[in-house]
Amino acid sequence: MTIQTATDKVADSARHLADDVLQSAQDAVQSTRSAANNSLEKAEESMRTLRSQADPVIDDLAARAQELAARSIDYCAETGAKARQKLNEAAEATNKYVAEQPGKSLVIAAVSGAALAALLMMASRRSPRPTHHAY
Repeated sequence: MTIQTATDKVADSARHLADDVLQSAQDAVQSTRSAANNSLEKAEESMRTLRSQADPVIDDLAARAQELAARSIDYCAETGAKARQKLNEAAEATNKYVAEQPGKSLVIAAVSGAALAALLMMASRRSPRPTHHAY
């Protein structure tokens, strides 16, 4: 065997070894891609499943919120109507009393006005007045 033949054999062996290493690397890359694609597909399927489970819950919560809002609006409208009715009844009773008892109504109004004026005067005397400082 000559040196050239030995060198050729070593070179061929090195080429085969390099080809084998390259093929192994390509197989590893392909295997990694396949594993990554499988993981992504599983994650995507999990997300679809979670969304399909969450959608009915969200729809139910939205329906409940709308029902509660409708009931609240109805309650407020009913309460407002009752308050208006009570206010009208009180106004009618006051008008009736004034018509039936004009003298007493005048005295009650005068006393109420005097009491309110006295309270306002007392409150204004108690409140501290701002002092002006000379600089």
